[in-house]
Amino acid sequence: MDIWVDADACPVMIKEILFRAANRTGVSLTLVANQHMRVPQAENIKFLLVGSGFDVADEEIVKLVEPGDLVITADIPLAAEVIKKGCLALSPRGEMHTKDNIASRLALRDFMANLRASGEDTPGPPPMTTRNKQDFANQLDRVLLKKSETCR
Repeated sequence: MDIWVDADACPVMIKEILFRAANRTGVSLTLVANQHMRVPQAENIKFLLVGSGFDVADEEIVKLVEPGDLVITADIPLAAEVIKKGCLALSPRGEMHTKDNIASRLALRDFMANLRASGEDTPGPPPMTTRNKQDFANQLDRVLLKKSETCR
């Protein structure tokens, strides 16, 4: 299992958790973004710079992931695409996207987009909380533990 990060909008606190997990476990971690960012110097941590443009990083992630990989993203359409390829998708808030819940999350996203397009003022996501950070770390640990158990 490799971990792929939709890194442009990924909060710094989540990237730090991922860096520590990659250092601890040796799992391959690749951050994909259309702007430069610093990543720790480690053989298993990489940064992939893609061209600018709408969904360019998402398209690159979809192209490169393999079944069983984990994708970190808040982007619901990207989560849906990688789930179709047999990957896991985890939001920076610790919500696991699955085959069972992704359709309803896409529908809600589309509904909110339609409201905004009609001129309705809709709130954005709330700020990240300590609880979100902990939920993310817990979910990541569960995925990594399950991976290590299946590799034995």
